Amino acid sequence: MKIEQISTPTHETVMSCNDPESGLQAFIAVHDTTLGPSLGGCRMWKYDSAADALADVLRLSAGMTAKAALVGVPFGGGKAVIMGDPHTEKTPEKMRAFGRFVEALGGRYISAEDVGMSPADMMIAAQETSYMTGLPDGPLASGDPSPYTAELVFRCMKSALLQVFGASDLIGRRVAVQGLGHVGRSLAERLHQAGAQLIVADINAEATGWAAGTLGAEIADPQAIHRAEAEIFAPCALGGTLNAETIPEISAAIVCGSANNQLAVDADADRLAARGMLYCPDYVVNSGGLLSVAREALKVTDLDWTLRKLDTAAEKFSSLLAFAQQKSISPVDAADQMVEAILHEARQGPSKERNGT
Repeated sequence: MKIEQISTPTHETVMSCNDPESGLQAFIAVHDTTLGPSLGGCRMWKYDSAADALADVLRLSAGMTAKAALVGVPFGGGKAVIMGDPHTEKTPEKMRAFGRFVEALGGRYISAEDVGMSPADMMIAAQETSYMTGLPDGPLASGDPSPYTAELVFRCMKSALLQVFGASDLIGRRVAVQGLGHVGRSLAERLHQAGAQLIVADINAEATGWAAGTLGAEIADPQAIHRAEAEIFAPCALGGTLNAETIPEISAAIVCGSANNQLAVDADADRLAARGMLYCPDYVVNSGGLLSVAREALKVTDLDWTLRKLDTAAEKFSSLLAFAQQKSISPVDAADQMVEAILHEARQGPSKERNGT
């Protein structure tokens, strides 16, 4: 196994791993450990190139720093990506090699599942490292974090509805859900239970067929779902779906979904605001899964801890919207200011102690 460090000015540590024996090609990025060791999921995806995989892990890990700061857990931002098709190229040998890669960082990075991974995969990797969460078995096992992610997205949607329409009720509201993976499916079920009318899209015909048959959802083309007539657009697939081409075509008043890195570039937040749409920052609303694995990483035995943290996170999002409205700034700017203030205060603490003040 060959592990090498990659120099970057934006991150504390970035490592690459190439293991010819298992076929593992992976990256781990530790963005910021001001608040604690980095915690974030491992994504397996068929990237077009190593450069694409590296760019993804850098963006995802930075987002995890913001998530942890805003939901108040003592962790920094980290992420891992494995290059390869999770349906055809995933093997137990590759997962164990990934576990050894995580172990090599000595606890600076704690992993969990993300796109293309499962609790069972994490269990295999855990054979080689103690820095693994999202496990399916054991006294602290948190399992699949997707339902918690979906739950917080759902609650944030209701807060956004209250601000835009003056009522949080979802009955009869049309919601376009882009992507029916673990989180998208959980979110669609939650929305259906609340009385929403669903329009869904996914590259997997089985997933859309399930949504149509079970939830009465309309099916849209994955390339056109953002144009659907709906009050809420929920990006729940991969990132970059909000960009210069798609934003002018979105009809929804609210954009609130679980996908990471929904904005192709930072300027897309301004494009959304210029069109009068309320964009709910992805790294705020999709942090429910982080809370789930954080309980496991902190070795908290109280299973209700995550639910209480979800309540707090939902209340904080409502406060964020109110702060943004009061200051006449976008929720993205409000969230960024809050994150920077939290990290600044944390960085000042140790220096005060060193100075004896």
